[in-house]
Amino acid sequence: MKRTFEEELAASGTLIYPNVGDSMMPLLRQHRDLMVITKKPEGRLKRYDVPLYRRDDGQYVLHRILRVRDEDYVICGDNRCKLEYGITDRHIIGVLTAIIRDGKEIPVTDLQYRIYTHIWCGCFPLRAFLLRTKWYLHRKRRKP
Repeated sequence: MKRTFEEELAASGTLIYPNVGDSMMPLLRQHRDLMVITKKPEGRLKRYDVPLYRRDDGQYVLHRILRVRDEDYVICGDNRCKLEYGITDRHIIGVLTAIIRDGKEIPVTDLQYRIYTHIWCGCFPLRAFLLRTKWYLHRKRRKP
């Protein structure tokens, strides 16, 4: 019998799951990297944490916190440019603690991971512009 992510985290404290989707590229490669997610820690999460949360429609999402506000978080995938508002602590079920890439575990405390995070998130306006341009050109090329 399959368990939900919440049930797995409650039972074992850790969820190791293959990445599905491209919203966290280049950090997570689809169907190649494993995500190590642990139970949500006590208290509020911090900027640049990567929570696993469940939207009100039931969809599970793993995106990065870009801003911590009094009542909610501003969240966005590393390969997305649209910010998501209204995600609160009640939505969050776990937090990314490591990535397993090519058999090697990379904790989120790793220096290279932290450098990537600060550079990638620090240039969000430029990154958003480049992603929008890329998607626009891709759509334009596909139309006859």
